[in-house]
Amino acid sequence: MSSRARGTAQMTVGALARRTGVPVKALREYEDAGLVYSCGRSPGNYRLFDDEALWCVEVIRTMRSVGLTLAEIGELAGTYLQRRDELIGPRLAALLDASRARTEAHIAELRELLARIDAFEASNAAELSGHADFRDQDPRTGKSRA
Repeated sequence: MSSRARGTAQMTVGALARRTGVPVKALREYEDAGLVYSCGRSPGNYRLFDDEALWCVEVIRTMRSVGLTLAEIGELAGTYLQRRDELIGPRLAALLDASRARTEAHIAELRELLARIDAFEASNAAELSGHADFRDQDPRTGKSRA
């Protein structure tokens, strides 16, 4: 997502952060990844960004909101910039499939965690309701559970 100064208003990274709601640290990460380009430096040596950066940040935000990683967004941007004759839709569809698979795996892990919580609550109902004490199970106290 290249940037060319077109005579548009320029802004510092702080102003870009305020306008987009994206933290400065994230904007610097986007710039380091080559996803957002500054259009030069101010006399005070601050990086300057133009309206193209606003567009790039919005595209990044949208892609992140559907689970794409910065590396995947970078790959997609590379396809967009370097292979202009290649449609990016099919590549984006493949990346969305990968995001869906990661999300489904994470959901499965969370369901397993919920099952472990349910099992723990069921096997420790007396202690959790205050009718028994977890310390009664501590072998260091010499107490044993009846």
